Amino acid sequence: MPTTVEKKAVKAQEKLADSASTLVGSAVVQQSSTLRQESSAERRTKLAADRTLLAGERTYAAWMRTGLAALVAGIGAKALLDKLVPDWLVLSASIVLLVFAEFCFVAGVWRELTGNQLRPDPDTPELPSWLLLFFNGFLVLLGLAVLVGIVTR
Repeated sequence: MPTTVEKKAVKAQEKLADSASTLVGSAVVQQSSTLRQESSAERRTKLAADRTLLAGERTYAAWMRTGLAALVAGIGAKALLDKLVPDWLVLSASIVLLVFAEFCFVAGVWRELTGNQLRPDPDTPELPSWLLLFFNGFLVLLGLAVLVGIVTR
């Protein structure tokens, strides 16, 4: 028959074994939680790169909107102010607006193409460089044609 001391020793060993298994289980849970946190941080970083890429594209779009508005304003200034103010003022206002439009077209594509490389690479695909150059080149040529047309009339 076991003595009281032996019974206490057996109970202590059972508690120790139970504590050890709880500790091992806790370590496994903590390790999987750490892995989840790392993958969550990596995902947040990827999403931040996506947001940065899209913000750059919105900035590019703002340059294009401003350039198109200045191009239209230059043409409109010539058409609407023709009989209201002196010819030199109409011509200079149109030229300034058209030159500003050209600046916006060039600056927009330059800022988009010379931006910093995003780390890590975003999940969102970037706009192809050739597409930006093609359309901005067309807009620059259009602006120059309008500028020549306004100056020579």
